[in-house]
Amino acid sequence: MAPNSPWHHARSAGVADDIDFEIKGQELQFVEIELDPGESAVAEAGAFVWKDATIEMTTVFGDGSGGQDGGFMGKLLGAGKRLVTGESLFTTVFTHRGSGKARVAFASPTPGSILPIKLSDIGGTLICQKDSFLAAARGVSIGIAFQRKVMTGLFGGEGFIMQKLDGDGWVFVQMGGTLVERTLAPGEQLHVDTGCLAAYTPSVDFDLVTAGGVKSVLFGGEGLFFARLTGPGKVWIQSLPFARLAGRMAAAARGGGQNRGEGSVLGALGDFIDGNN
Repeated sequence: MAPNSPWHHARSAGVADDIDFEIKGQELQFVEIELDPGESAVAEAGAFVWKDATIEMTTVFGDGSGGQDGGFMGKLLGAGKRLVTGESLFTTVFTHRGSGKARVAFASPTPGSILPIKLSDIGGTLICQKDSFLAAARGVSIGIAFQRKVMTGLFGGEGFIMQKLDGDGWVFVQMGGTLVERTLAPGEQLHVDTGCLAAYTPSVDFDLVTAGGVKSVLFGGEGLFFARLTGPGKVWIQSLPFARLAGRMAAAARGGGQNRGEGSVLGALGDFIDGNN
């Protein structure tokens, strides 16, 4: 694999929070992390696939970022933030206790892409959809980001709350379908389906804009609003949000086949007209 591939990285000497990793697969990916003795990786509960025997697995309260000096209340606050974003109260820490190199692998629970990001390269913070966090080098803090604008919070698809990842190490976030990265210049705007907005840097302004006129809202099947993103900053877009996939699967399970009314206020009526109900 090419050394400059975004799916592969070899640690830099003298960088304590740097780790080796390789992302394997296409639509059903997993990330394989290589640890030196004493190094740790933290992962979301249920993401573990396999590990070498010299890697010790422990479950911790909160995000496992290593804030031991904060005491119980600090850990409780960290766990509470994870609970608000829909994650488990606990995370799993994998630490290499042997000698030489050892590897551990984590997989996304849904079809799509795993995005590796070095937080120090984007200013130290990433804002992403709830449930996006998969794994990270230990020391990355997992918090919450509130939408400051009322309309964005009410109609933004994911509500007021998104995940906020802070630190300077590597993080691995899971995205649905195919992933696209856009870099926005100052003042440049991009309209994205609210469910397809996967992640963005804090310098990007996130607002909503109406999808069009009454006809578009009622019959377009694209919902009431688009996400309006204004640069500067980076934006990551996912082609298949899990909620959309789950909606199609639920429609098929009911015998409806393709749900043409997805996102439309006439979705139920469309099902009736199509003979799906």
